[in-house]
Amino acid sequence: MLNIAISISYGLIALAMGLNLWRLLRGPAVPDRILALDTLAINTIALIMLLGIARASTFYFEAALLIAATGFVATVALCKFLLGGDIIE
Repeated sequence: MLNIAISISYGLIALAMGLNLWRLLRGPAVPDRILALDTLAINTIALIMLLGIARASTFYFEAALLIAATGFVATVALCKFLLGGDIIE
């Protein structure tokens, strides 16, 4: 039963990542693209977490934590650059 749920989740997350990629490429404005990139990072984290559950390994959870931290810093840096032009004051 868990294998079926994981398989369905893989498909739904792949669909969400495809839609995020579409918004990233076709976004009408830069903030839309930044939001799509952040959401794509969150979907990547969810995909890695599912892989960790399926393979029963803690390595994937540590990798997801690193990607989450990197995605947060990247989103903040892009937004700060968009608002003021300088990342480091």
